[in-house]
Amino acid sequence: MKLVILDRDGVINKDSVHSIKSPEEWVPIEGSLEAISLLNKNGYTVVVATNQSAIGKKLISNVTLDNIHKKMQDLLDKKKGKIDKIFYCPHVKEDGCACRKPKTGLMQKIKEHYSINLEKIPAIGDSTRDLEAYSKSEAQPILVRTGNGKDVEKKKSFPSNTLIFDNLLEASKFIIKME
Repeated sequence: MKLVILDRDGVINKDSVHSIKSPEEWVPIEGSLEAISLLNKNGYTVVVATNQSAIGKKLISNVTLDNIHKKMQDLLDKKKGKIDKIFYCPHVKEDGCACRKPKTGLMQKIKEHYSINLEKIPAIGDSTRDLEAYSKSEAQPILVRTGNGKDVEKKKSFPSNTLIFDNLLEASKFIIKME
């Protein structure tokens, strides 16, 4: 199975320090939907692993999150793309759960769901916590310079085997080329 793991906010859509609280606030980053479609067309299953603490903070409900994800899937459908499954952590940092990145609970769920070893599976994020979770799970961490990615790159606070690209489309083209 050819699998690619994506973070959501800052990778697929524009991020907000105030959280994405409605489908209207969910705005794709230029080229991100095309990138997912391109991966799909080349035989990749695309999944999302995302921290969604807005639920734990009571800023949004599970229903609102589902509506945000429906908008994302509907827009992807128009580009002939699809995210196979969305794995998310609804907790706040203080909950101490096992699923909030940089912990590896979401990665473990992906591993179990697809019965796959995550070793060298491309995993794309825009934050140190994404890259740490990917690296600890033996996936190939990839940093994009969208979202928080430029700050992370400047601080050099990421695993040493991290690959860096300007955006999801550039990273996706590289993944396909390296196949």
